[in-house]
Amino acid sequence: MPIVWMLRFGAVCGVVMALSLGVPGAIEVFTGETAATSLVIGLGAGLGAPALTAFHLHQSAFSGRFGAIAYGVNMIGFSLFAGIAFALNVVVFFLDPAVATQLLAGPTRIVLLTGVAVFVVGTALFCASMVRARVFPRVPAWGYGVTLVLLALSSSLPDTPLTGALHVFAAGSLIWLSLSLRQDRRPGRGRQDAVVPGQAGTQAGTPYGIAG
Repeated sequence: MPIVWMLRFGAVCGVVMALSLGVPGAIEVFTGETAATSLVIGLGAGLGAPALTAFHLHQSAFSGRFGAIAYGVNMIGFSLFAGIAFALNVVVFFLDPAVATQLLAGPTRIVLLTGVAVFVVGTALFCASMVRARVFPRVPAWGYGVTLVLLALSSSLPDTPLTGALHVFAAGSLIWLSLSLRQDRRPGRGRQDAVVPGQAGTQAGTPYGIAG
């Protein structure tokens, strides 16, 4: 699959996921959680994997081994958290409150908390890799880590205007990162392993450091 196509596909997925997160979040500030907003958020979470892959591909030549590890952990966490978001918003939301409380107790709660923990660690690592590589703008790179981590940590709390605002800020960061995929990459300043002397011409002449 051509990398350019994957970047475009990931950018589209990132924007759509951001809208599915931010628009319902803004609505819930005034209405509270509804069946419609829960359904949109639960389905949109599944678009995180291609968006994250595009972010990684865009900076992989400059993020080094740490970036690859961060991407791997974040991908596992994103996959787990997408499943959790889907289950909570599309399945558990429509159950009787007593049944939902019983379902989320015991081993199920431990599994959900483990998935959230992996997502938080992976998101923090990938945020650090973006800030370190300096390919993406700093504001959305930091926003990616801060807002998504706070959203994950507050996922078990009642919906409030604050959580709605977090949805909106997270959506803004994701849209900014997705639109940045259309820009030329610039190596991070001060990164000694971004371009190896003697190989600069090779990296500049082949997209994403892949020789033909």
